[in-house]
Amino acid sequence: MSSSNQGIPGLPDLTHPIELIQFGNQILKASILLVFLVIALGVAIALMSFVLRRYQEENVIFLGEWVLRYSQILRGLQHLTLVLVLLVVGFFLSSTLGNRYHHWEQAKVVQVAQTVAGDKLEQTAPQVRYVIQEPFTYNNQVNGKIIKVNDTREVTRYLSLAGSQIQVKLEQNTDLQGRSAVYRIDYSADYKVVNRLKNVQSFFFEASPPDGYSLLSNYKVERSGTRLELLNPGDYGFPFSLQPGETTNFRITYQAQGGPRWVYNAGGQILSNFRLTATANFTPVEFASGITPKEIKADGRSTQYTWIFNDNVSVKNPFGVFTNTAPIRNTGIMPRLLLLAPALFLWWILLLYLSVPMSLQNVAIASGMFFACILTLTYLARFMNAELAWTMIALIFLTLSWGLGANRSASIAVIICSIAGAVLPVFGLLVPFSGLTLSGASLLSVLWLTVRHWYTWYNFPPEDRVK
Repeated sequence: MSSSNQGIPGLPDLTHPIELIQFGNQILKASILLVFLVIALGVAIALMSFVLRRYQEENVIFLGEWVLRYSQILRGLQHLTLVLVLLVVGFFLSSTLGNRYHHWEQAKVVQVAQTVAGDKLEQTAPQVRYVIQEPFTYNNQVNGKIIKVNDTREVTRYLSLAGSQIQVKLEQNTDLQGRSAVYRIDYSADYKVVNRLKNVQSFFFEASPPDGYSLLSNYKVERSGTRLELLNPGDYGFPFSLQPGETTNFRITYQAQGGPRWVYNAGGQILSNFRLTATANFTPVEFASGITPKEIKADGRSTQYTWIFNDNVSVKNPFGVFTNTAPIRNTGIMPRLLLLAPALFLWWILLLYLSVPMSLQNVAIASGMFFACILTLTYLARFMNAELAWTMIALIFLTLSWGLGANRSASIAVIICSIAGAVLPVFGLLVPFSGLTLSGASLLSVLWLTVRHWYTWYNFPPEDRVK
């Protein structure tokens, strides 16, 4: 398995015991330090009480103030410890889910890529080659003298094709493992050659088979209905004679099997009277290289692409077709949300603390609700739209949040905090306009806290408590 499929590097994972042991050791050290700090503060108060035992009035006032502050610190430490524990546990849960979801997304990408993996079938346009004697001059030294020598040498030149009429039919199957697509091709092409030279009669018609095939059968090259035989194995140059001004026709046919892409490469030639018709008897399919066909015909079961150039044309990229896979969109959104879930939880809990009185029991229940909804969203998003899934989960989340209030006014405050601190932020990380949605959620949070504490637009009696 490649490293890209093993999760997000550098993040803790609950499925890795070594990381859990290391983190547990760090938590144990931090807890011991916190306990010693609390004990040290209590010992300091006791020592101050012992020192001030002679001054009874000052001792009573001093001890009263510090005992009250100490008890407040202890109560605050309880809430702080619970929130920190829940935040750490939520971080480990979220990071683990983020790793799993990242692994699942990458495996899905690999699975889709495997369906169209394989070498492409590439057919190169044939070439008409001829050899001429070309004079050239060079200097040579004879008996200490430099003399000029006139000689001739063989130079290879190419004759442009006068016409190309190509038809290819493509069918798609799967390989023996049933994972990758395989093309079966029926190829036929007619080429027209005109000898526009005055003093050349001998040519070679070089028609190589396609590259990237796994099976090639019935490969034939014909000239005016007569089949041309290979002189040497692997040498696809067929000699022929053609008088100046005469015309001849060649035909190439074969059946091949190869990867899920077929292209026709002009090989840098200038194509004249060119027509290529590619019929794909499968869907989805798309034309390759961005050269738009002149005609596209689709009947639901097959698609026909036709490229027509009546005069001449030069192309850099090859013509062709390939199997079009559905795009995998919105990758990385859920892992990002899961990594930021502890921060969203802290946002929501702080809003609740600043809005309504919170007990330890309610903090624990609220955190369980939040992370349970995140867990449900993680698995629902695998087979349905994440925004729709969160909309349904948010309705349940808000319904359960209503129970945190002791009466109607407190419950409404909890609902407002839940919308501003949990529902909108999570939704904002799922939609494309994340910045706008998160900005709206933060503005709603600030407006709510301002109305709640600075103005009297929304107040409820102090005796209202959460359950």
